[in-house]
Amino acid sequence: MNIVVCIKQVPYPKDVKLDPKTHTLIREGVESIINPFDMYAIEEGLRLKERYGGKVTVLTMGPPQAEEALREALSYGVDDAILLSDKAFAGADTLATSYTLAMGIRKIGDVDIILCGKQTIDSDTAQVGPGLAIRLNIPYVTYVRKIVHLNSKKIRVERIMDDGYETIDLNLPALFTVVKEINEPRVPSLRHKLRASKTRIPIYSAKDIGADIKRLGLNGSATRVINVFKPQRKRKLEWIEGSVEEQVEKLLDRLRTHKIIG
Repeated sequence: MNIVVCIKQVPYPKDVKLDPKTHTLIREGVESIINPFDMYAIEEGLRLKERYGGKVTVLTMGPPQAEEALREALSYGVDDAILLSDKAFAGADTLATSYTLAMGIRKIGDVDIILCGKQTIDSDTAQVGPGLAIRLNIPYVTYVRKIVHLNSKKIRVERIMDDGYETIDLNLPALFTVVKEINEPRVPSLRHKLRASKTRIPIYSAKDIGADIKRLGLNGSATRVINVFKPQRKRKLEWIEGSVEEQVEKLLDRLRTHKIIG
């Protein structure tokens, strides 16, 4: 069973910085973490390997520092890690990102299962997983909360719905985006940490994966961030004076004026 887990290194929420020219996130030199939802995808990949055998490979696209996220993933027991890194990848939207990841997976070869977190905390689009599956022409299920059964040809999963859950059978290969209800991520072991620090992580460029330069990064993105700004906060403080009865009456008048009460 060949399992690929797609992860993303995202800026630490309190350390978000924007490029003033492109209005995209600055990722190099910024304190970063593995996207929290991707941790559940890593854990599920490891559990599938433990139950059914096979190999787990983590794949990410990002600047050179994204190697840190891959080494962290290796410390949990992942077998292999691959970094897709090239200046041409910078500024990619979900369209260009899914294309780049798809080319990276084709470089890996035959894959049975692809796992992704349900979404990333830096963009919240939840589009890359489905977009990746479409580019690879394989079936996919989003918001998976449980993998019920698996064999060499088929898989049964449960996905969260607004009013319950749905059970779906699919042929392999297939892609799944997972939710946090699916498992509880493990703690890395010292043995795997030592191995992770010594593992050589291959870095593939656009040329290495045979990508069309016109479909990468900002060039291959269908969307552009025109502007990013903090919403203005308008707060007005007014003291209501007088006796308690007068204060209550004045407050009611204000609420009626602003149509908060009838």
